[in-house]
Amino acid sequence: MSFRRYIRIPIWVPPMKIDSLELMKTALRPFVLCGLALFAVALTSGQSAEDVHIVPRSTPTGTPVISVPDMVPADGSGAIYAHTSPFRVNVDLVLVPVTVTDAMQRPVMKLSRHDFSLYEDEKPQDIRYFSAEPEPISIAVLLDVSKSMANKLETERAAVREFFQNADPKDEYFVIAFSHRPRLVASSTQSIDELEEKLTTIESGGPTAMLDAVYLAQSQLRSARYNRKAILLITDGGDNASRFTLREIKDLAQESDVQIYAIGLFETFFFNTLEEKMGKKWLREITDSTGGRTVTIDSQFKLPGAAAEISREMRNEYILGYRRSRGVPNSWRKIRVQVNSSAGEHPLRASYKRGYLAAE
Repeated sequence: MSFRRYIRIPIWVPPMKIDSLELMKTALRPFVLCGLALFAVALTSGQSAEDVHIVPRSTPTGTPVISVPDMVPADGSGAIYAHTSPFRVNVDLVLVPVTVTDAMQRPVMKLSRHDFSLYEDEKPQDIRYFSAEPEPISIAVLLDVSKSMANKLETERAAVREFFQNADPKDEYFVIAFSHRPRLVASSTQSIDELEEKLTTIESGGPTAMLDAVYLAQSQLRSARYNRKAILLITDGGDNASRFTLREIKDLAQESDVQIYAIGLFETFFFNTLEEKMGKKWLREITDSTGGRTVTIDSQFKLPGAAAEISREMRNEYILGYRRSRGVPNSWRKIRVQVNSSAGEHPLRASYKRGYLAAE
């Protein structure tokens, strides 16, 4: 490498005798040699001031890939029972959990097999398995305790109490609070009273890592006691601190067998952050892909009622099963469920997972 430009720096040296100059040269020689060595290292590295390397945001290691496991018949006879996983696929059978609600968002039960039509890739399927029996659930409750929820903590605690009013004593649960990071605050080893007491000690503050909280809940549910798994997320929808992206969490949710429900608190104000404006869209993108749904409210005082509504909905679910045809390995299969009955003049709404990855 050649250099054609030089910078001359004038140095004034006071008059002195020759032997003094020689003495100065001898004293400065180590510093000059050190500077030349450092300059040589810079030349060999070939990096100029413009060679700036930006280190991307780190992704946590050990990210689990949650795939749909194989289903094993209960007794080896080929008969399928309700206590198998709510969304599992083996070579032949697909089980799809479906929640049906009316125009008032109330769960609709007492429907029969003939009240449903089921399609895979728009091809009608014969419903060969049907169940509406309630089962225990493993549930993760995620509570936003960031700064934006500071004046809503007491109402949030009331919502948790209402949610567990409909709980099955056999349910497994744990609670995660999140602000700048998610943290596990309670599990089913504690009573509901102990849980409520612990929630009173939580203080709000900091930014919001909502997506990281969903990831932690998914990880915890991998070792859940029951096949039925669900997440309830209570938040104002903003996220400004997560390490995970929306795309990563959506992909994780879509591949898992966990239904995600959310209560989005969007009170009307003149000034909202971009995160809050996007919150409703984010929540729906996450929940709808899992067969759950997002309930949006405009007042914190509606939180307890919304939590009770979702709790009832979680525990009133139909399971539909059909045998699929062979197709392209590792392809995405679309599912569509149609409810043929209605509640008076209003059609019924079905919530379900919209597809699965067919691993041949």
